[in-house]
Amino acid sequence: MNRIARAFWLSRPGLGEIRTADLPEPGDGEVLVRTVYSGISRGTETLVFRGGVPENQYAAMRAPFQQGEFPAPVKYGYLNVGVVEEGVEELVGRMVFCLYPHQTRYVVPAAAVTVVPDTVPAERAVLAGTVETAVNALWDAAPLIGDRISVVGGGMVGCSVAALLARFPGVRVQLVDADPGRAKIAQALGVDFALPADALGERDLVVHASATEQGLSRALELLAAEGTVVELSWYGDRTVSLPLGEAFHSRRLTIRSSQVGTVSPARASRSYADRLALALDLLADPALDALITGESAFDELPEIMPKLASGDIPALCHRVRYTERA
Repeated sequence: MNRIARAFWLSRPGLGEIRTADLPEPGDGEVLVRTVYSGISRGTETLVFRGGVPENQYAAMRAPFQQGEFPAPVKYGYLNVGVVEEGVEELVGRMVFCLYPHQTRYVVPAAAVTVVPDTVPAERAVLAGTVETAVNALWDAAPLIGDRISVVGGGMVGCSVAALLARFPGVRVQLVDADPGRAKIAQALGVDFALPADALGERDLVVHASATEQGLSRALELLAAEGTVVELSWYGDRTVSLPLGEAFHSRRLTIRSSQVGTVSPARASRSYADRLALALDLLADPALDALITGESAFDELPEIMPKLASGDIPALCHRVRYTERA
């Protein structure tokens, strides 16, 4: 067994590199995982890549198996799918998901991995962490049968929310994004699409995920009286201004945050593991393949990450493939 792992590190803001590390033998209750695929969540990971995490949010933004500290050097990431090669006997040979950075092999407690159902291909399972965010957002939003709902922001999280809402009975969902290219993704997910200027109003609920000031303002404009915006965007080190004059008070509008790192109080009896297992079950739907918009090899990450951060490579989830075996 090869005991040398290779991992992608941010050496300084805007510059990444591949580093090697010695792997320990898995101890009691641990597993050694060989990565098959990982995913790059373009919004959060490119924020980290450009060094945009505010100092007062270093602890909140810390990934479960992060090494190093913000802004750099840091090993960051949380969408990893691999095969258990050693360790807890009942897991050996199983495909698992783990909130681990981009690394060829790693050793973690067995409790940190979730078995990927046989109905979900490994290529799609990298979406589990983002679909789990969408599950929590909808637990917070609590949509009702027949609601008129818009999702403003057709990125990875917004599209995941729209995909899950498309399954709700009687709900009318519209995905709103400034990029007309998102129309094809909306179609694949089974929801309507509109540019911001053409979006339908009088919405009971708007889920905002564009991470822009303009998107949040438009989300408020789309609400019906006493409607709610559920805010999923992470703005990092940016300040956002909002039109809280005008009709905000007279129409009794609400802005509610949804926190990705904790389970919604509406589902306090459910653990994080429950939430992730549900997300993996939901990934049996092949429509979610539309959220994976590109793929590259692990060794290409130092060249790919700057292009993802700059937008030269447009992406929702960018998948990374690993070829190491021995």
